[in-house]
Amino acid sequence: MAPPTRGGAPGESGRDRPVRRVAVALGSNLGDRASHLAFAADELRLVLQDVVVSTLMETPPEDGTPQPLFLNGALVGLTSEGPERLLAVLLDIEQRRGRVRTYTGAPRTLDLDLVLVGAMTVESATLCLPHPRFRSRSFVLEPLAEIAPTMVDPVTGLSVRTLLERLRHP
Repeated sequence: MAPPTRGGAPGESGRDRPVRRVAVALGSNLGDRASHLAFAADELRLVLQDVVVSTLMETPPEDGTPQPLFLNGALVGLTSEGPERLLAVLLDIEQRRGRVRTYTGAPRTLDLDLVLVGAMTVESATLCLPHPRFRSRSFVLEPLAEIAPTMVDPVTGLSVRTLLERLRHP
């Protein structure tokens, strides 16, 4: 994948695509969780520039089902790739690390969610941007606020820091 380039309009191709800041939520609750997340970060450094990874935090499964605790974090970087291509990269990384989708909410070696891609909004059969549930997930907002507190949710116009404050103090 080519390094990000500056300039161009959203419909342009190749090296003229605009550079956008991307946020990815990282999670794992099977096997060597830290190793799975480190693998994902290393792979994403191959397709994103200026990657920053948050501190990792241990969290319970969000729906309270009995399964191992998660190790969660967030990653931000820059890219000129489109969101569909980024989603394909995330799914490939998950699969290469042994992710099996047996049922919704199943334990997993690696879970990579595309949370934000600049100010883009997308609603398709395969992708919803921003991630539809990130505003209600402290395990996404806390690590993201650590590394990108001023990143803005294009739907609400609020910063990640403000979203986290609202989640903590409704």
